[in-house]
Amino acid sequence: MKFTFAHNNINVLDLDRSLAFYKKALNLVENRRWDNPDFILVYLGDGHSQHQLELTWLKDRTAPYNLGDNEMHLAFHVDDYDGAHTLHSQMGCICFENEGMGLYFISDPDGYWIEIMPFRKVHEQE
Repeated sequence: MKFTFAHNNINVLDLDRSLAFYKKALNLVENRRWDNPDFILVYLGDGHSQHQLELTWLKDRTAPYNLGDNEMHLAFHVDDYDGAHTLHSQMGCICFENEGMGLYFISDPDGYWIEIMPFRKVHEQE
C-alpha cells in the first residue's frame, strides 16, 4: 500500500486577500477551483511539486477562525533565503525568527504560520 501527499487544507476568511498573500509571499498560483453554493475551494500550486494547498472559503463565515494553541504550520524551502526574508520583511508578515536554526516563520492573513528555510536545510536533516 502506497500513500502519496495530495494537498493540505486551511480555511480562510477573505479568499481574495488570501490569494493575493499566497501569490506575493510564496508565488503560489491557482491550479483549479470548485465553486459550491456554500463554499469555494481553491487549489494552489508552486509549479514544481504536485503537492497543493487547498483554501476553503465558507461564503457565510464572518468571524475569524480561532486557531487556538495549535502549532500546525506549513513549511517551504527557498533557493534565495535572503531575498525571501527581504520580501517578507517588506510585507510585514514575519512573526518569528530562529536565527540559530537559520529559519523564520511568516503569518498569513488568517494567522496560519508558514516556515521558511533555505533549501540546504532540508538536505542537512536527511
